Amino acid sequence: MNEPYYRPDLALVHHRGFGFHADLCAPGLIERLAPVRERGGLVLEFGCGSGLLTRYLVDAGFRVLATDASPAMLELARATAPGAEAIERLTLPLDSVPEADAVVGIGHPLNYLASVADVDTALVALARALRPGGVFATDLCDLEWASTRVDQTAHARIGDDWAIFTAFSVPRADAFVRDMTTFVRNPDGSWRRDDEHHDNVMVDVARVPELLAAEGVEVQVRRSFGIEELPVGLYAIVGGRSQ
Repeated sequence: MNEPYYRPDLALVHHRGFGFHADLCAPGLIERLAPVRERGGLVLEFGCGSGLLTRYLVDAGFRVLATDASPAMLELARATAPGAEAIERLTLPLDSVPEADAVVGIGHPLNYLASVADVDTALVALARALRPGGVFATDLCDLEWASTRVDQTAHARIGDDWAIFTAFSVPRADAFVRDMTTFVRNPDGSWRRDDEHHDNVMVDVARVPELLAAEGVEVQVRRSFGIEELPVGLYAIVGGRSQ
């Protein structure tokens, strides 16, 4: 892949029209992370996107290092969550992961990696970066995500100054493919178009606890971070490292 997912137009559309996942997950995550805030610990957020969850965390009093692989998303995040300690580029599984007292990522960022092996490598790197007493929390698309959407073919959403049309396909049990066309209104009232192709790798989330336990991080696979309910096939991986 020559350029990262989420170029400027898709990043902007995602920021304006898809903040509901951060809204959904933030309360449960803030509660889980409370012990980290109490000791002034650092939260590493990977796959921060445009900073929608970052803003919740900062507003709740957390120290946050927000990271993403998309330069366009990082530019938005800097405007959305200016109170973060830092907002930096981090491309998993290649880049080294800084140590932190909590490791958090929502919006299934690891499913955007190229293979199950890359997902495993990234999970291990994130686990190793977690300090004693730290909290681990992310969401992952299970094989169930693709299997329950085999018959889903297209979706559209339209805002005041943007629109997105998405075609879906499931070429394999461990793959979920999106072809997205975005339209964004220019300042002069005209519209511009961009197209992105996203390949998401599906994983068997039941494997994750054993994988992370080998790194000293104990996690559970849950339906939510708190009292919310995640979409079918998306699971919360939550736990931490003991003192």
